[in-house]
Amino acid sequence: MELFSAEFFQALIAIIIIDLVLAGDNAIVIGMAARRVPKDKQRMVIIWGTIGAIVIRAVATLAVVWLLKIPGLLLAGGILLIWIAYKLLAEDKEHEKVDAKQSMWGAIQTIIIADAVMGLDNVLAIAGAAHSNYLLVIIGLLISVPIIIFGSTIILKFIEKYPIIIFIGSGVLAWTAGKMIVGEPYLKDFFTEEPFLKWGLILFIILGVLIAGRITRMRRQSIQQG
Repeated sequence: MELFSAEFFQALIAIIIIDLVLAGDNAIVIGMAARRVPKDKQRMVIIWGTIGAIVIRAVATLAVVWLLKIPGLLLAGGILLIWIAYKLLAEDKEHEKVDAKQSMWGAIQTIIIADAVMGLDNVLAIAGAAHSNYLLVIIGLLISVPIIIFGSTIILKFIEKYPIIIFIGSGVLAWTAGKMIVGEPYLKDFFTEEPFLKWGLILFIILGVLIAGRITRMRRQSIQQG
């Protein structure tokens, strides 16, 4: 992928959308972990907890980018990302309870550990969207820092008010999954020779995820209301 090419900016936009949709978890984790810390220390807990979480996420994402170069894992990662995209749209996300710590360092530790566990979908999605480009990974992480610290609560309110954001985010994840699958070394030559099948498969994955996720979500809502 050439630097600042159309493909580069296409991937960067995908990473930004993925961050916007999936970063909301971090605001909840940070808020729950810091709520019992004295107010004069909460800002430091948020800052250091976020920095620690970003460092862990950076290492994990770069590791996944490297792992996805191993034949077969790009296909496996793409299939897993299809499931993540479907779940994002189909389920009303329930956030696991995070035990709040009274000590500042205890709260920071809680934020880092909880983010590492809850951020696996984000790591895989960004690594897949970056297409082995480490610069894109770094840019994506730099974008996610202000989103997590300042924008997550706002994004959550927007998502609640405009559910279409989740729909778009799920579509971007499905598109990323499709690109990963057709980019698998074992399949790349075949799809290069058959561009119609390549884009047909990507479109099928996107439509399949959006339709299946939407139907499942509507059924869940109908059961809850009925």
